[in-house]
Amino acid sequence: MDLSSSTLSQAVDALASLPGIGKRSALRFALHLLKQPPEEVLHLSESLHRLATDIHYCSICHSVSDSDLCPICASPKRNQSIVCVVENIQDVMAIENTQQYQGLYHVLGGVISPIDGIGIRDLNIESLLQRVRQGHPAPVEEVILALPTTMEGDTTSFYINKQLVPLNVKVTTIARGIAIGDNLEYADEITLGRSILHRIPFA
Repeated sequence: MDLSSSTLSQAVDALASLPGIGKRSALRFALHLLKQPPEEVLHLSESLHRLATDIHYCSICHSVSDSDLCPICASPKRNQSIVCVVENIQDVMAIENTQQYQGLYHVLGGVISPIDGIGIRDLNIESLLQRVRQGHPAPVEEVILALPTTMEGDTTSFYINKQLVPLNVKVTTIARGIAIGDNLEYADEITLGRSILHRIPFA
């Protein structure tokens, strides 16, 4: 895309690097920003800069946080004996939006997918096992496997369940109100909420 300004061209290239954003959409966004007051554009730029420099990952559940512990892990109101295992941070947000779950989370950071080069060691599985073994920050009585109902998600669930069996912890999975092949972030809140409430033993 030939543009009259190299600065504009660089901005378009940067915006187009975002997932789902093509060159035309990126150009439209860049031209929109040009029409905004400079302070608004600077505020956007500063927010993105802080995203890169100031964001933390919770030392317990691996979700995003502004400090060492995320608000959920730090909350005394949460049931610390239940840990819900999810693929990513979007899944935490999706479940929280249902307002049906009051336990803690564990974000794997993906699912086992050899075709994508993602193996067991690439995920936060060992830290989950350590949480259960050590009972930190509190003894874990139940682990909910809330992973995608895809081949990769099921493979990951089966592997984690196999590792948890010797640890004598209750392992459940969300009810299959979630369609096979769906990701949690695309499920409606009522279906997802009921799936959490009516979870079943993982077998």
